[in-house]
Amino acid sequence: MKPLLLRHLTATSCVGRGIVATLDALRERRGGLAPCTFANVQLDTWAGEVSDVDGERLPDSLSDFDCRNNRLAQLGLRQDDFTRAVRESVGRWGARRVGVFLGTSTSGILQTELAYRRIDPVTGDLPADFHYAQTQNSFSVADFTRRVLELEGPAVVVCSACSSSAKVFGSARRMIEAGLIDAAVVGGVDSLCLTTLYGFHSLQLTARGPCRPFDVARDGISISEAAAFALLERCPDCLDAQEILLLGVGESSDAYHMSSPQPEGVGARAAMLAALQAARLQPPDIDYINLHGTGTMSNDSAESRAVAGLFEANVACSSTKGATGHALGAAGALEAVICALALREGFAPAGINTRQVDSSLRLSYLLENRQGRIARALSNSFGFGGTNCALVLGRAG
Repeated sequence: MKPLLLRHLTATSCVGRGIVATLDALRERRGGLAPCTFANVQLDTWAGEVSDVDGERLPDSLSDFDCRNNRLAQLGLRQDDFTRAVRESVGRWGARRVGVFLGTSTSGILQTELAYRRIDPVTGDLPADFHYAQTQNSFSVADFTRRVLELEGPAVVVCSACSSSAKVFGSARRMIEAGLIDAAVVGGVDSLCLTTLYGFHSLQLTARGPCRPFDVARDGISISEAAAFALLERCPDCLDAQEILLLGVGESSDAYHMSSPQPEGVGARAAMLAALQAARLQPPDIDYINLHGTGTMSNDSAESRAVAGLFEANVACSSTKGATGHALGAAGALEAVICALALREGFAPAGINTRQVDSSLRLSYLLENRQGRIARALSNSFGFGGTNCALVLGRAG
């Protein structure tokens, strides 16, 4: 594939709003997880809630889109002058040549959960002010984003569980390479709701404390929410050495089980290998891997087998979900932004909360930040049903 320029980036999660807050949290090895108090949920688990999402107010013209997911999307878009960067891209290419490709999992399902509390006890009708198409509908967040940014290009939402907002990089790349667009807003938005919190708890996958990826005593995930965006464009003729590029995208579907990964990580390995091949790289060319690293016994074990079978044992690895939690459909985009920051700032972020790395997993797992130039990074995202995606990012220099 031809490399694409990551023209602009932003991320909002439980560790903070925007790139500066995110970078500070990573440097200080500070997480944003806390005992779950969301919507009076009665579960013994920790979660990553973005502060004051409900304080966000949508424009009157978009009031039908009002739900937590779209409020979080707007909050994310307001950080780091991202909307200004998109306007400049429109000036270069035209509004019809800039697409929107976003990942989510549950979208605005919280709005439906709230609506069911107000169902008419006689007719069973949902309240008249509930707008399914603009809230719970998976396409809602892309439709909302396109309207906020005043874009007229193709708009797509990918819902492939936890790989959703990694796969959108591939969707946008294919559209650009086909000549249909010249730039794309890619990213992911996923917000907390009762369905995910109680659903993952019913699968016995939620950790009782903050999650500890790859720890010998890991006991599950910490569910969180996030909004992360990147502006992808065709590469100009002249590039600054500090620019960050999307070099490769690899996808696979192993369909091993609805919720459990293939134990040997066959699909994960295939996705990583495809990403390397797309980037015309070999495993030794990768300096840092941001692992999917959810903190469950089976996921971390399967991913470690896939990574150990493909890369040298000393490649620096970590999962940043100990800090950010697992943002589900937004995790891929959030971690792609984190990889871009690692490349730009010259450090590999440590995995926090992990106390004793499981020695059976055979990874060079970072418990402390590692300073030093990173030329190329790999970001893994693996979802339910075996929907796998790996991204390779690199410095233009």
